[in-house]
Amino acid sequence: MDTHVHDRRRFLALAAGAAAAPLLTACGAGFGGNDSKGDGSAADDITGSFDWKREKGTTVKALLNKHPYTDALIADLKSFTARTGIKVEYDVFPEDNYFDKLTVDLSSGRASYDVFMLGAYMVWQYGPPGWLEDLGPWMRNSAATGAEWDQADFFPNLLQADQWSLKAGAPLGQGGQYALPWGWETNVVAYNTEVFGKLGLKPAESFDELTELAATIKRKAPGAGFDGMYGIAVRGSRSWATIHPGFMTMYARNGLKDFTVDGGKLTPAMNSPEAVAFTEDWARMVKRGGPPSWTSYTWYQCSSDLGAKKAGMLFDADTAAYFQAVKGASPASGKIAFHPGPKGPDGSLATNMWIWSLGMNAKSKKKSASWLFLQWATGKEHLRKSAITHNHIDPVRKSVAEDAAYKDKMRHLPGFLETFETVVDQTKIQFTPQAQFFDATTSWAAALQEIYGGKGARSVLDGLADDLAGKVG
Repeated sequence: MDTHVHDRRRFLALAAGAAAAPLLTACGAGFGGNDSKGDGSAADDITGSFDWKREKGTTVKALLNKHPYTDALIADLKSFTARTGIKVEYDVFPEDNYFDKLTVDLSSGRASYDVFMLGAYMVWQYGPPGWLEDLGPWMRNSAATGAEWDQADFFPNLLQADQWSLKAGAPLGQGGQYALPWGWETNVVAYNTEVFGKLGLKPAESFDELTELAATIKRKAPGAGFDGMYGIAVRGSRSWATIHPGFMTMYARNGLKDFTVDGGKLTPAMNSPEAVAFTEDWARMVKRGGPPSWTSYTWYQCSSDLGAKKAGMLFDADTAAYFQAVKGASPASGKIAFHPGPKGPDGSLATNMWIWSLGMNAKSKKKSASWLFLQWATGKEHLRKSAITHNHIDPVRKSVAEDAAYKDKMRHLPGFLETFETVVDQTKIQFTPQAQFFDATTSWAAALQEIYGGKGARSVLDGLADDLAGKVG
């Protein structure tokens, strides 16, 4: 199996680390995006014409998660050093303890690392206490940022996902730019074309159809030569990571919200009548068409089961299927196709996303050199090379997504490009920004397990909402 299948993964073993870490709720007033603050930005010190060599001889320290994006970055670092004269030292940690390491380092104020990988959700934890540099002033300063960086080339919903006012419940896309999008994932359906062909099935266009499809595969696939195959793989472990891929995508497509916001106060909404009904339907789908040991399922089991021909469908990150679909990666490679997944009742294809982003330590003593690194790592040249010669997908830049060589690379995966293009503009973070995100979604996953186990959805979700009401807002 392609080692990337093992290496790529990301954030989803980190719930124990990030959720257990102290989620600070400082208001952050006067920090970041507030242009009226008195202490200014280090970006203001950069004047004159833009110069890649302005920090020649400097060394920048990076903290990175083990991931294909990191592999592509490290493989290309000589290009950065040749262009800038800046040396990059880096530490790479496996994802099971990466965010523990990052949280401890940032909270210490030591600035052991100048730049680092983080997810957009982590801005809600790391931003309010002042750990993240606001990159907005750097982006706006033509002396600090070369014209070829071309901010307009980013998909705007991705830049907005890392931009926040640091106020709980406030929408994204306003305030400081606390990280830059680097690589991301939409959450869609991937399916085994072989079993679909043998059973005469087609992808579901509604959630009811998806539920019936999953049950049909679980019932009929073993008799069609697919021993032990069940219908649909979705995450089920007691982790925040269970909520954000397929579940939150379908939840949002149904027009549902995690919280309502009124006057800056957050009120849990996962116990509304409509949310209760949807959650019951989701649990029923998993019971009828999901894996037997669903409550232990992480991204890894879901992805691996699709690749091993144990799951007929996967409703998760498109990249989770991609790393099983590429040639020679798994028994199912060459037999995996992609589909946007079911629409909501009103035709909605609202999709939740994960974004690996790059940020700068607000305490760094090497901000000018660090910004050159971030600019290069999120620039067109590096990201195009990483997408075409490595496995840096999905592209955060429109120019890379539209590049003929990138499209040629992805064209052998049925439906991948079409699905990406269908959902890209409707994909955003569907959660309400707030510092207790990890604890709240982990509790939500626990509630989902209880409902799957037979407890009444109304009483379980009422209890969850009561518990969360005292912790957020």
